[in-house]
Amino acid sequence: MELATNYLGLTLAHPVVASASPLSREFDGIRRLEDAGAAAIVMPSIYEEEIEAEDTAFTTLVERGSLAQPEAAGYFPWTAAPVGSLAGRLETLRRAAEACAVPIIASLNGSTPAGWIDFARELEAAGAAAIEINLYRVPTDASISGEEVEARWIETVRSVREAVRLPLAVKLGPWLSSPGHFAHRLVEAGADGLALFNRFYEPDIDLVTLRPQPDLQLSQPYEIRQALLWIAMIARRTTASLAATSGVDTHAEVVKYLLAGADVVMTTSALLRHGADHIGVLKRGLEEWMAGRGFAAIDEVRGRLAASRLAQPEAYVRAQYIHILTSYAAAAE
Repeated sequence: MELATNYLGLTLAHPVVASASPLSREFDGIRRLEDAGAAAIVMPSIYEEEIEAEDTAFTTLVERGSLAQPEAAGYFPWTAAPVGSLAGRLETLRRAAEACAVPIIASLNGSTPAGWIDFARELEAAGAAAIEINLYRVPTDASISGEEVEARWIETVRSVREAVRLPLAVKLGPWLSSPGHFAHRLVEAGADGLALFNRFYEPDIDLVTLRPQPDLQLSQPYEIRQALLWIAMIARRTTASLAATSGVDTHAEVVKYLLAGADVVMTTSALLRHGADHIGVLKRGLEEWMAGRGFAAIDEVRGRLAASRLAQPEAYVRAQYIHILTSYAAAAE
């Protein structure tokens, strides 16, 4: 059975990819994911603010009291740039890229134009097979229009594209007025692939302290619906590779995403819930499903339910919406 697929120009043994998680933060975890059968591994995002904060803290600790005596400053070596956790992240990437047979994809979330460019170049130099541009940014200023937000994202992708030669995937959130149109704009700006969708983690409220409270919930299979819809809408209508992410727990979600048109299916919550070896469970489940239906290759499955096969996709989606609501009402009666 032929499970090989192409993502961002990279040939992968099969479509199940380990997405960014604590499991892929350290070198040993990355090796475990490779041993478990991941076709590719995405490292956790480098957040520009996090790196800057750690660099500032390091500098503060090093320099505290250093000028108490005039000659004290001379004991500290000169450095061209702040030393912080970025060096450790890059070293992990470098070791993993050299040691692993599967592609190691770096992820980046910048906050300034210079940060996006500088960090992207560092990741390329460290040996990343590709870079995932994580466009997580909440537009809290109501005076900024959606058009302005999207224009900034397009400029970010364009600037990173000009700075590095690596394949670029853009990880998007679902809240766009026209995801299909924006996908085309991203490709024009230099994106080689799209990951749909980023799962944003909104805070809860602690009723005791009356403060925002972080609340991380692992994704569930029902959460695939939004990405499933838009991958089906975009597949076969773009040159970009498509990665499906969020809601994957069993091989059933893997199959559904592939039928919609995804090139790869990424999973995080399932691996945190069941362990790295669950990658093998997903792959075997996919193989068994394909064998049971007479499919010999992934290409026979991918995109069979893409909207491009429909004469009127919008009418079909609207009909499904109406059918879901009316059939539930009929059942309730």
